[in-house]
Amino acid sequence: MSAVIEDFVVHQLRINAEQELVLVPRANCFDISAQIEELAQQLHHSYNAKPGKGVGGLNDEAHPEFAQLLGQLTAEQLDFHGFSIKIAELLKKTLMDFATPETGFVIFSRYQFLATDYLLVAVVNTKEHIEINHDLELTYSDHLDLARMQLAARVDLTELRVNADNQRYVSFIKGRAGRKVSDFFLSFLGCQELVDIKQQNKQLVTTVDEFLAAEQLDPQEKQQSRKAVAEYYKEKLELGEDINIKELSGRLPSDENRTFYDFVKTDVNESPLEEVFQADRGALKGLSKFTGAGGGVSISFDRALYGERIRYDIATDTLVIKGIPPNLKDQLLKQAKD
Repeated sequence: MSAVIEDFVVHQLRINAEQELVLVPRANCFDISAQIEELAQQLHHSYNAKPGKGVGGLNDEAHPEFAQLLGQLTAEQLDFHGFSIKIAELLKKTLMDFATPETGFVIFSRYQFLATDYLLVAVVNTKEHIEINHDLELTYSDHLDLARMQLAARVDLTELRVNADNQRYVSFIKGRAGRKVSDFFLSFLGCQELVDIKQQNKQLVTTVDEFLAAEQLDPQEKQQSRKAVAEYYKEKLELGEDINIKELSGRLPSDENRTFYDFVKTDVNESPLEEVFQADRGALKGLSKFTGAGGGVSISFDRALYGERIRYDIATDTLVIKGIPPNLKDQLLKQAKD
């Protein structure tokens, strides 16, 4: 499935000779060529693949500038190029206010995907690549490093247009290890986070387990149901679509009185699951494996093994494993002989 690209432009944030953060704007938007379409597609997929996003709306009255400029764009009071420069200037000002001199290329992409209109704003750095030509000479070039994109937000323009009161039309990458970027980026957007995507996915996996336990299914039926959920996740991740609880409910066993959707709405005591939210690839691991680490011990095994080769004794807090992996067994036997 391809996105339809409407507007695409890139500006640059860099440090000048006076060690000041400056914005270097591009004179106009790119013509939508095959190369720009390919880059915009890669940007879209890279953003979708990023885990741990937050979701909210532009309802921060203390920082209304982004929302005001977006309103001017959607009302056609401001063209896309002019909008992009004003937003890039706003980002630069916010970075300076927070003493965070982030540099890179500020990318703006307005596109349509699956009948939904989006605006994506991202800061991307470059990575040096080495190539070899026909004369066996090495050449060096810089490429946009989309895989390491950490500052990005996407506005669902369709949701904003038809259901703004729900405050679920902005998503953003929450941060990176060792550095919190959410504060200044939320201030830049004027966004208040209402949904933690990673937590929603984690909670869904837990809710699926609770539902399967409540239905009193045998181990094989539970495993088949988890596999169905995993396949549903993979489909959504591949298509770039959101998890839909009603849709997922149709993949799970039910009786005349209760479906998984009914269970979510009536039996879940935690903070409620959203009806629709973005899939997080990390949830797939929770559907297929048990994992845990602490106190110098790290364990991971397939769920299908639990109850057969692996058992947990609650009374003694002991995990019993039958059939030790050969490489681990060799190490244990050597240690036993020492």
